[in-house]
Amino acid sequence: MLIHNSCRAAIQSCLDSRTFAAAHLYNDEKTMSIHIHDCYEIYYSISGGKQFLIDNRFYDFKPGDIFFINQYESHYLSQIDDVKHERIVLSIYPDYLKRLSTEKTDLNHCFTYRDAAFGHKLSLSSEEQKRFLYYMHKLSERKEFGQDILDQAAFLELMACLNRIFLLRCEEEETGDAAGEEKTTGAYHGQIDALLSYVNQNLTEELTIQRLASHFYLSSSYLCKIFKDETGTTINRYITAKRISRAKELLAEGYSVTDTYAMCGFQDYSNFLKSFTKAVGIPPKKYAMFEQ
Repeated sequence: MLIHNSCRAAIQSCLDSRTFAAAHLYNDEKTMSIHIHDCYEIYYSISGGKQFLIDNRFYDFKPGDIFFINQYESHYLSQIDDVKHERIVLSIYPDYLKRLSTEKTDLNHCFTYRDAAFGHKLSLSSEEQKRFLYYMHKLSERKEFGQDILDQAAFLELMACLNRIFLLRCEEEETGDAAGEEKTTGAYHGQIDALLSYVNQNLTEELTIQRLASHFYLSSSYLCKIFKDETGTTINRYITAKRISRAKELLAEGYSVTDTYAMCGFQDYSNFLKSFTKAVGIPPKKYAMFEQ
């Protein structure tokens, strides 16, 4: 299979094939701004990196760390250090993984299971990193007979391996054997974490900068500054991304476009149409037709 050199290309390939796609990326590709999509995503750091924002949680990361991102979860590489940031990103079509799962083996578990302590990140041991790269190297770009089956077999082995590691870490968390939850070092993390939680719980409200600043007893300029410093994006862009993410969920559940935009906090249909089409690439009515 083709290993892409662009995250956007891998996502599109995944959506077109309705299977999975991989990308091997370096600093020379501009990182995507805060975004959401219909795929699962596995993000593995080979070198460099610094901080990731997934939904409303910040994660410091280092080489050997891997992230599991569910569909509709907003995410963004919020900080990058000066070292070349090499990473592998896998985009996976959720229905494809569900078809490959069995009653005894749920390959979706690493994407769908969450608790307050565990979150989205695993820190792989040296041996686990070698195993991950071994399976990735088995995904060949050769076009020989049966290569598609061999690629699927390697992908299945990889997902079974990662879910085993994920389940083991969950057990360690429950028994208290793990090192504990990663603590971010951001100077304003507590304030931003409270802001993100408030936004996520009040998406249907009018979330203006002035209203948020007043709620947290901060000046508008100070609130905007610390949010940009911590996340790398603006408050308004984050709110829009979360509303689009919620809209996609509602449309997939069968809600009408009219009901959806009001339930996500958009004040009028024209603004919703423009924002949704820009973020997703197609209008909400067309998106709803594909999801039914």
